[in-house]
Amino acid sequence: MLLQLTIKNYALIRQLEIKPSAKLNVITGETGAGKSIMLGAVGLLIGNRADAKVLWDENEKCVVEGLFDISAYRLKSLFDSNDLDYLDKTVIRREINPGGKSRAFINDTPVTLEVMRKIGNRLMDVHSQHETLELGNNLFQLELIDSFAVNHKIRDAYDVCWKAFSNAKNEYDKLTQEASELKQEADYVKFQLDELVKARLVEGEQERLESELKVMEHAEEIKTQLLSVVSQLSQSEVAVSSVLASVRNQLSNIADYSPDYQKLFERIESVRIELDDIANEAEREESNIEFDPVRTEETKERLSVIYQLMQKHRVKELNQLLALQESLQQKFNKTNNLDEALRAAKATYDTAAAELKAKALELSKSRQKIFVPLCKQITELLVQLGIPNASLKIEHQSLTPSVSGADSIDILFSANKGVEPRPLAQVASGGEFSRLMFSIKYVMAEKTSLPTLILDEIDSGISGEIAIQLGNRMKEMAKRHQLIAISHLPQIAAKGEAHYFVFKDDRSSKTISSIKQLSLDERIEEIAKMIGGANPSALALENARELMST
Repeated sequence: MLLQLTIKNYALIRQLEIKPSAKLNVITGETGAGKSIMLGAVGLLIGNRADAKVLWDENEKCVVEGLFDISAYRLKSLFDSNDLDYLDKTVIRREINPGGKSRAFINDTPVTLEVMRKIGNRLMDVHSQHETLELGNNLFQLELIDSFAVNHKIRDAYDVCWKAFSNAKNEYDKLTQEASELKQEADYVKFQLDELVKARLVEGEQERLESELKVMEHAEEIKTQLLSVVSQLSQSEVAVSSVLASVRNQLSNIADYSPDYQKLFERIESVRIELDDIANEAEREESNIEFDPVRTEETKERLSVIYQLMQKHRVKELNQLLALQESLQQKFNKTNNLDEALRAAKATYDTAAAELKAKALELSKSRQKIFVPLCKQITELLVQLGIPNASLKIEHQSLTPSVSGADSIDILFSANKGVEPRPLAQVASGGEFSRLMFSIKYVMAEKTSLPTLILDEIDSGISGEIAIQLGNRMKEMAKRHQLIAISHLPQIAAKGEAHYFVFKDDRSSKTISSIKQLSLDERIEEIAKMIGGANPSALALENARELMST
């Protein structure tokens, strides 16, 4: 429900603010006074296009803002899906700067026009004489049917089945596609895998073999150097170990004289032990080195296998080959297990399809059950609204289940006796269509929470008793839903809970369009003017009072 509408710097509107009634609001005024301008501004809140040409003062920005009570609309999931803060009292704002750039906000969070359209169209339903696309839309007609049949629980259950079916189908299709691709490359995968398995690769093997090969290829040089090290450390006449032994003995002789000398002795002793250990280790390493041409050739061949595999698979490390082998093994295992996975996925898909079909049939039966009573109720309303020969029927076709069910609905209408009902866009005139659209909205309003309904001269082409009937229906509908009706008929104006008058103010250098809520006396005078002209007679004033009292 719209709690407050503020319009600043838009077209002829300098600044305007209204707080409409929760029931029926009627807006009247002379032609060109600005009623359509207000609709244009409201259209900005449902994502309509805008440019700088609409600015009243081209140096200031335009702001259109609506405060809505949305607690009855169950929109939290829609807000959550668009990363918006949900508030029972939500503010939608549109700004247009002097350069023509437009910005949209919901609860002060910037949003795209697409998001604004999604939210705005759930809060306001702007109906004009030429609105035909929505009613001709199959999904809108299904929503009408489901609202009248109170199918909310069945639809929720169907939606669960549809989601399960879609997921099962996607999984089955994905596995089928994957199976086809895997089977096409299965032989190649097996060839590559067999080659790597046959190579018996071991983590760290490359580094170990390369190090071993270096030693074997330089065995003679290594033995010579190690023998020299051993000789210099412990075996020659001037071996380091002999010199250290002499130094050790000299320090030993004076170690008791001072702690400092004792430390020097201990340090030289540590060096001597370490050098003896190095000499022994070098001697062992030298004795272990033995040139083995057979082992050298085996190592070269093994490394050649590794290098060739790395080059073939375009990798630089043995670990990458092992990772590739693991990946190929998984593909091979998956290929072997695909038949079982496909059977399981197909079973899940078949079960979901059967459940969806059963739920679609239940939903379809519930829908078809109300075709006749729905057409009857709408037809009766149309007769009351001045289309005595109205004829309405619903054409139905069963389809493969989709997101909205398994039904194709087409509402057919005829306003004239002897003329077969045809699709709505082909047969209804502006006035007839407006009354048909209102009748449908009226029926829907009994079953569901509608957004704020804005009716732009829906009373066009009618007068007299029919206008009174339309006003009564509006007033009745407004007991449950907020209506804002732009009208030129006194019969409609008299039914409003609140009456707003739009007028032009030419007192300043630039025309301004303004709006005011009329008091009781002002309403009587305005309705009398709508009946009898600018200077209403006493009879017109009396007629106005009578209209308001009925």
